[in-house]
Amino acid sequence: MTKKKILFVCLGNICRSPAAEGIMKKFVAQNNLDNIIEVDSAGTMGYHTGEGADPRMKRHAKNRGYDLTSAARRFDPKKDFPNFDYIVTMDDQNFADINSLDNEKKFHNKIFKMASFCKNHDIAEVPDPYYEGSEGFEYVLDILEDGCGNLLNKIKNEIDK
Repeated sequence: MTKKKILFVCLGNICRSPAAEGIMKKFVAQNNLDNIIEVDSAGTMGYHTGEGADPRMKRHAKNRGYDLTSAARRFDPKKDFPNFDYIVTMDDQNFADINSLDNEKKFHNKIFKMASFCKNHDIAEVPDPYYEGSEGFEYVLDILEDGCGNLLNKIKNEIDK
């Protein structure tokens, strides 16, 4: 069976996308799907390349049992478009930025908004908690748990077919 590969994308790859990566990795492990589903994250900008997740997001995620261990990297169209099955963006600007890099429109069917997978949160995008307090980070984690759970169910259904 071919692995399903998911890439979560936000602006700097230090808050939302590494949190989504950590959440999804835990969900994948809990479902014994490590050998079938691969998860990564990236940013549309390279401001924080090589850095770990924002310490505040790491702390809030850790309190929920998620480890955010990846280092920030910038989205690479030449490698990431062909390599990933799902490119899941956090907000409208990330979605537009990633779509704009798909010059020949060959990969548009791989690009999604995280909000489209949410069932418990009626939102258009995942807000950036960077300038928010604790409530902002907790709210983002709530949204990401919702979206990641539903995305995982979608992939599980695809695998079963």
